[in-house]
Amino acid sequence: EHISLSTSCTTRKKRPNEIDGKHYYFKTKEEFKDQIENEELLEYAEIFGELYGTPKKEVLKKLDTGEDVLFDIDWQGHRQLSAIARADVTSVFLLPPSKRELLERLKLRNQDNVRVIEQRMARSDEEISHWHEYDYIIINRDIEQSLEKLLSILKSERLRKERRTGLNDFVGSLIHEEFVKTKII
Repeated sequence: EHISLSTSCTTRKKRPNEIDGKHYYFKTKEEFKDQIENEELLEYAEIFGELYGTPKKEVLKKLDTGEDVLFDIDWQGHRQLSAIARADVTSVFLLPPSKRELLERLKLRNQDNVRVIEQRMARSDEEISHWHEYDYIIINRDIEQSLEKLLSILKSERLRKERRTGLNDFVGSLIHEEFVKTKII
């Protein structure tokens, strides 16, 4: 409830099952570079020779309506977001239970060719080495359990006093509320 997934821009080719504007915004390299130049992205990175980034305007619009925004970004994007909004970022790093399982999942999702899967596996140690930069770590053994853990983190973070809108006013009025003495049984 009150959470939405950010939609990233990318210069990679659209896969057959993807819809432009829903799964990604597919851009040419020139269009993407214009977005960078015009400061239209909250974060961006080059991954496997393709550019990925998060449009600023869309995220700010969601935040203005009270939505929490979930980002599916790598460590480079995480660093950029943390640099500009650390107090508002709660980061979660998902780890695979093993490299063998990671390889199986990449193959089973049937989205990348063998060369891309090999590139991802070759780069996995570099990606995993950034785990310590995150607030929370989930070892993704089971998708349902991992989702449950993620939602628990979100619920807990929403209860942090720094994030409770109007809490100071509420506590102030509670303290100054007159207690009407009645017989207490």
